[in-house]
Formats: sequence, C-alpha cells, structure tokens
Amino acid sequence: MTAFTSCNPSSGEVCFTRPSWNPSALEVSLRQLRDAQGAWADLNVEQRAKRLLRLADLLSQQREALADLVTLEVGKRTSECLAEIDKSAQLIRYYAELAPELLQPLRIATQASRSGVAFEPLGLVLAVMPWNYPVWQVLRFAIPALMSGNACLVKPAPSVPQCSQLLLDIVRQAGLRVLDIAWIETELVEEAIRQCDAVAFTGSTQTGRAIASLAGRHLKKTVLELGGSNPFIVLADADIEAAARDAANSRFRDAGQSCNAAKRMIVVPEIADAFVEAFCGEASKLRAGDPRDPATTLSPLTRADLREALHAQVLDACHHGSELRLGGQMPHTPGFYYPATVLDRVNPDCRVYHEEVFGPVASILRATDEADAIRLANDTPFGLGASIYSADNERAWQLARRIEAGSVFINRHTSSDLRLPFGGVKASGYGRELSEFGLYEFVNVKTYWQK
Repeated sequence: MTAFTSCNPSSGEVCFTRPSWNPSALEVSLRQLRDAQGAWADLNVEQRAKRLLRLADLLSQQREALADLVTLEVGKRTSECLAEIDKSAQLIRYYAELAPELLQPLRIATQASRSGVAFEPLGLVLAVMPWNYPVWQVLRFAIPALMSGNACLVKPAPSVPQCSQLLLDIVRQAGLRVLDIAWIETELVEEAIRQCDAVAFTGSTQTGRAIASLAGRHLKKTVLELGGSNPFIVLADADIEAAARDAANSRFRDAGQSCNAAKRMIVVPEIADAFVEAFCGEASKLRAGDPRDPATTLSPLTRADLREALHAQVLDACHHGSELRLGGQMPHTPGFYYPATVLDRVNPDCRVYHEEVFGPVASILRATDEADAIRLANDTPFGLGASIYSADNERAWQLARRIEAGSVFINRHTSSDLRLPFGGVKASGYGRELSEFGLYEFVNVKTYWQK
C-alpha cells in the first residue's frame, strides 16, 4: 500500500510516513461512526454545542504544537499557521452560538392544523480535503455538519499525515467520537462515498469533477469548493498604492497556494503602468526563508511537483508574449522555494490566462477600458471571488453585479468571513460553506404536516 508521506518543504527531506488503511479498516471506521452518530443526533443542539466548545478550547491550548506540524508539512509561515488555527477555534464558537437558533424547527402556516419544517441530520458525511489549510478546511466543513447532528469521515491529503493525526487526537481529547480520519487511498474513495450519505470536497476542479461523478453514481449530495482564479480589478480612480499592497498581500500570502487569492490583476490604461510599478515594488520586498523565522515573508511551495508545474506555466507565458517583470527563475537551493513572480501583458495564448496558478505568480491583464475589465474578469472558467478597487463605491457595486463569482469585495482583497457564505460558481464548484447557508448544506429539511 502507498503510504501517507510528509516532506519538509523548506529542506526537501522526507520527515514522516505512515501506512494506508486496508478495506477492513475502512469498514470498522464506518461502522463505529454510524453507531456514534445515532447517539450524537439524539442530543439537542445546545448539548452538541457544549461538547464542540470543548474542542475549541483544546485547539486554542494546543495551537503552537499544531501550528508547528502544519509549518513542517505544508511549509507555511508559523504566523499564518497560528492564524489558521485561531480562526478554526473562532469558527466553533461562532456556530455554537448561532446553531441553536438556526436549527430550531419552523412553524409554517398552511391549511393544516400544524405544519412546518425541521432541520435533521443526513447521517454520515465524507470529506475529501486538501493540504493547504489542513486544520481550517477540515473544520470549516466538519463543525456545521457536526452541529447539525451528522458524523464526519475525513480523508486528508497524503502529504499532511502528522497534523491530521494531531487534529484527530485533539478531537478525541474533546470526547468526540463522531469524527474520524480515513487513511485511505484513491481506490477506496468510491467505497467510502457509497457508504456515506453526502460528500464535501475541497481541491482542484479536475478532482472535483471525479468526486462529483462518483457521488452522482450513488446519488449522494455534494458540496464542492474548487479552484479559483480571482480577478483583482483596479479602476482609474482607485488608490493605487493601497490596491498594490492589498494585491501583493492576497497573491503572495501562503506562498500563493490559496484558491481564494487574487491571481489576475486587471488594470485600466489610465493607471496600468503606475499600478504595475507599485505592485512589483511590493512583491520585491518579500523575503524567502525558513517559514519558522519571523523575518520570512515568502514561504516555500509544499511539493516539488507543484513547483515544477508552476514554473512550466511561467515559461509558457513568457513564450507566448507575456513580459516577465519580476522573478520567474527556478532556485537551485534546498527546498521548494519559488520567487515572487510578476507576468505583465498576459494574453489568451498563455496558459496562465485560462488555468489556475497555485503559487507566488501574479498575472497582469491590461484592459482597454472599464467595460473590458469586466469582460476580462469573467473570461475564465472559474468563479470563486473577485475584487474591485475604486473611489466610487456606488459604481463599484453596480459593476460587481456583472461579475460571475460567488463573492465580490469592494476595496479589499477576497477572503472568507465566518458570517458570510463562501463558495463559487462555474468551475469553482457549488454549494456554500460558513454562515447559516453552510449550516444548512448537510441537513434534511424535512416537512411535517398534520391534518
């Protein structure tokens, strides 16, 4: 069996390996989760919330140890890892406060003597999760699902076994037996889907299509949070320096390995040169180094193959007429580092125009005017998020309605907020996480009617 293996991205050295499950181990986990889910669903929402709050406290208590493992296996800066864990604990506390009210049955007046809807669990939900946010992604899915009375089986990415195991240990310390980690290979995923009641997936669009196909074969509900190529539109009246700072922060944080990062900077002619100069200035300040060092501002990519794929996209863009304004050179030092890279005058012949770019590479697209900027923003298979920078807020709001995306931010880079739904359209997937909309994704909205 292929092992789950982690590699230190800052050195390139393998640091841990563990075996995969065989089919009988999967069967045992599924049976235990089914047994635990019934008792969990019998608790009222307040009781479930109280138990999950214990998990939030334990996450906060063990944040440093968990962050160290995320840094080791993913390569993210320690400060970024701590922020991920803190946000995860905040998520639990948010739903513990929100869910008891939102999951109350609703009375709806009809000709019946009594009628309405109740929000009941689906049962057992499988999640296939990525490596880039190994704590946040798991809990962003799991907490609302658990709060609703479901049990959760999580297949982590093969490259993050240590932080996944520690997260499971913390879950167990909280006394929760309704979440388990599935150490399974690809060939067992369909069997897990068949035996679960719904599926959540976060990852690439290509893999999302495969997961959706398997789930459809067995008529299982899915929520897919897939790739993104977020446009970052800068209009003529924008604050150029502020926009450049925000764009650089969004594009290069977490080494650019975020689906929701700004990736395509779309600029109108009046400010194009000034923005590119300011943006390159911000990007050139970034310092690559040990992600545990507070002075480091650009961490390595997570895997060697990801770096190779990223560099191939850069070479293709240069071959097809893009101007390399910064970076673009493959380092010959240990680890999987790649410099902050800026490609100017990206055109439709370039792969980066159409593909998601998962690393510290920014594309500059020069629009002919404001209308063309909106066209360029929508000329992509993806539709996760978008940003518009302008001094005219009302005009920006009007333009936002023309953008095909799950979210639009005005004068701020895209991000997720616990109180707002998160998800995309087109090749960025479907369904929503976070807020009350995420809470309702994995419930049976059951109608009751009494004569």
